[in-house]
Amino acid sequence: MHTIPHYINGSRVTDAERFGPVFNPATGDQEKQVVLASAARVEEAIAAAKAALPAWRAASLAKRTNIFFRVREILNERKSELAAILTSEHGKVLSDAEGEISRGLENIEFATGLSHMLKGERSEQVSSGVDVHSVRQPVGVVACITPFNFPAMVPLWMIGSALACGNTVLLKPSEKDPSSAVFIAEVFAEAGLPAGVLNVVQGDKEAVDTLLEHPDVKAVSFVGSTPIAQSIYKRAADHGKRVQALGGAKNHMVVLPDADLDMAADAAISAAYGSAGERCMAVSVLVAVGSIADDLVAAIKSRMATLKIGPGTDPASQMGPLITAEHREKVASYVAGAENEGATVVVDGRSQQFDSNGFFIGVSLVDHVKPGMKVYDDEIFGPVLSVVRVDSYSDAVRLVNDNEFGNGVAIFTRDGGAARQFEFDVEAGMVGVNVPIPVPVGTFSFGGWKNSLFGDTHMYGPDSIRFYTRGKVVTTRWPDPATSVIDLGFPQVD
Repeated sequence: MHTIPHYINGSRVTDAERFGPVFNPATGDQEKQVVLASAARVEEAIAAAKAALPAWRAASLAKRTNIFFRVREILNERKSELAAILTSEHGKVLSDAEGEISRGLENIEFATGLSHMLKGERSEQVSSGVDVHSVRQPVGVVACITPFNFPAMVPLWMIGSALACGNTVLLKPSEKDPSSAVFIAEVFAEAGLPAGVLNVVQGDKEAVDTLLEHPDVKAVSFVGSTPIAQSIYKRAADHGKRVQALGGAKNHMVVLPDADLDMAADAAISAAYGSAGERCMAVSVLVAVGSIADDLVAAIKSRMATLKIGPGTDPASQMGPLITAEHREKVASYVAGAENEGATVVVDGRSQQFDSNGFFIGVSLVDHVKPGMKVYDDEIFGPVLSVVRVDSYSDAVRLVNDNEFGNGVAIFTRDGGAARQFEFDVEAGMVGVNVPIPVPVGTFSFGGWKNSLFGDTHMYGPDSIRFYTRGKVVTTRWPDPATSVIDLGFPQVD
């Protein structure tokens, strides 16, 4: 059986005391195993990153930039190879996997502009003969802990900016689909990244605990569920680290009565069921305002019947399986419980049959959902779309703002005034207007509000430069020695 290794100090490491299973979700078969790091193994990787830090921090911006240009070139050339790895371990269809890689590459492209991003500021003659300038310097060794649902994109979000800023990195991917992390690390090595600058530590809670508590790790980036994000934020902060921890979501798509019905229905299908709903920006709640509700539910239902669910390697498949059998059962339980809570199951994905032992489930549509029902309150992370009916725009905004999560939200309307007001009123970090999944491009930053984010900086883009660097201000004077005097007072501007 193939063993997925660590990647430490420029080499694959396969010896371990513990191993974890890695399944092909489309077949249900364990095809690989992954090494699980002990605390000692994690400490070895931290030591490698610490040793590599002085030279990488001192590397010229031109050298770093050239590496990122080369990484972009290699990943574009090998995109289909990496996509196949994603599909085999995550289950998503190949087109979705290639799209994920493309979105991750946006951050690599952003990092090629690091010479501009790391520019400081300068003011001269702030006092007689005194100049002041500011610089941004790396924080040191950073840990990047990434989720199963985007095993290539999220690591590229984090490590691109972290490395560009002169830090060294410990990447801890999900143990459910860990191969892409090693693939990416070896691409960076091929592009000229020195050994020890980017290390991959495979593992579970033992590895994470070590990263959160080790004094040589200065910053932690995390993406995952809200309870884990909250725990990681507190533990890492308690150990003196800078932390950004992105948590869960319950993204609403508000459809006003004047919206283009076909556009809204198509968008709801794409945003709710793409990648089997296993993405933090998936639309999981459709908010139908006023008279549009019946027609919109009917339009979505008619489109659901045409969806092709199957192995991600089948070009005809539009949606693949869920990541594990356990997660499939969890998703199914929400559909099973919805009717008992008073909702109407319009389409029950549990009834769809598949000629496979893979972790497949059909798509579900649940109408007449209300806050307080588990199908509404919980982050399901699967292909289940809930419909909440409200009477007015104000009711829709109140519903969104009362929710504990504030990751992304969308509004569908032809009314520019209503859209502008929604953008002003709504409490969420990312807003789409006739765009169902408003993930920002790489030159902006990704992140939510409320219980979707713990920390004060968002992921990738300009915020990532602030997170992965520390500011330093330098005040200089080159006076005539003859004018030097002793002055015990507080420095003043003159």
